[in-house]
Amino acid sequence: MVMEVRLGDVVRLRKVHPCGGYDWEVVRLGADIGVRCRTCGRRVLLERRVFEKRVREFLVRGEQAESESQT
Repeated sequence: MVMEVRLGDVVRLRKVHPCGGYDWEVVRLGADIGVRCRTCGRRVLLERRVFEKRVREFLVRGEQAESESQT
């Protein structure tokens, strides 16, 4: 199953960040997913496969791209 990830999504990951935060905002899409910690602001890149394994839940969904909403 392919996970639909959008810019602006806020996700809760399984592992805690060293600052104590679990919640991350998606800021970049591609082969790697760029996320920003909502607690300390640190940005990291995760391989898409690793990101999909670590996501526990979506807290807030970002807006759909126009091409996705038309299909």
